[in-house]
Amino acid sequence: MKRFHFALILAALMILGASCKPKQSTYKQVYEAAKEREMQQSASQPTTVVKDARPITPTEVSVRKEKVEPVYANDAAGLKRYSVVIASLSVKLNAESLKDRMVNEGYPVILAQNEQGMYRVIVASYDDRQQAVAKREEIINKYNARGNTDYLRRTYGVPFNDLWILERQY
Repeated sequence: MKRFHFALILAALMILGASCKPKQSTYKQVYEAAKEREMQQSASQPTTVVKDARPITPTEVSVRKEKVEPVYANDAAGLKRYSVVIASLSVKLNAESLKDRMVNEGYPVILAQNEQGMYRVIVASYDDRQQAVAKREEIINKYNARGNTDYLRRTYGVPFNDLWILERQY
């Protein structure tokens, strides 16, 4: 008799335990309802796209001035007054790694170091500021046109829309 009561209580507990479990479909229904509300909200909000029709001129591009020296002697001849910098890194090994990857992309990369010890990864260097600005824009447009700036950021660790111009001080 005691076994029968024990089995009956155990069966009742199992039924109660099974009925308390939420079903996966319940979660799915809540998720779908939330997703639908989100889509309705985004559809009801007007989206405005503002395009800046002004071309970027050399006066609008910020130029940083600093003293830099080439890391390697064979880069000295290539380092001009205005340079397009794609990255500024504190670890030489990281700068060299990025340099190798960009050389594989076809850029004549120069590593330079400033007085604070930061390594500047330079993809182009010119005596004329306008040439440097034009090259900067060319690189930005090239990678943005590919539509894979996130891939490049993950691969190279560089946001290709944040290139800057370095004016070398002697």
